[in-house]
Amino acid sequence: MERESLTIEVANRFEDIPRANKRISAFCSDRSVPTKLLNRFSLSLDEVLTNIITHGIGDKGDREIAVRIDIDDDYLSATVSDDGKPFDPLAQALPDIHAPIEQRKVGGLGIHLLRKMMDKVDYRRIGDRNELSFGIQIK
Repeated sequence: MERESLTIEVANRFEDIPRANKRISAFCSDRSVPTKLLNRFSLSLDEVLTNIITHGIGDKGDREIAVRIDIDDDYLSATVSDDGKPFDPLAQALPDIHAPIEQRKVGGLGIHLLRKMMDKVDYRRIGDRNELSFGIQIK
């Protein structure tokens, strides 16, 4: 299979996340991505978009988050780009998931899930944009 891509723009509104996931799910299902892996991928993308809207862009007017999905042979990947404040999620300390709940710090679980569910996660800052890429083997 040659590389196939889907590019979409997601507004910085929480209600746009399910619409984006619906388009991505249809794109992946049409290309026979196994449901179990698609669910992991969709949850990861949901976490990334939620974090960008909540922490990176916030309510700074209408902004677009660029999302590109690629399927290449046996690999499904996403590249998510935003113009929010610089933030490298991979530079953050992992949460202590074994500490008693009352001693745990708030936040960081979404990044932890992303790192655990995906085979590869990369971050880079390009000009004034954050770019987070992640992917998973699908065969």
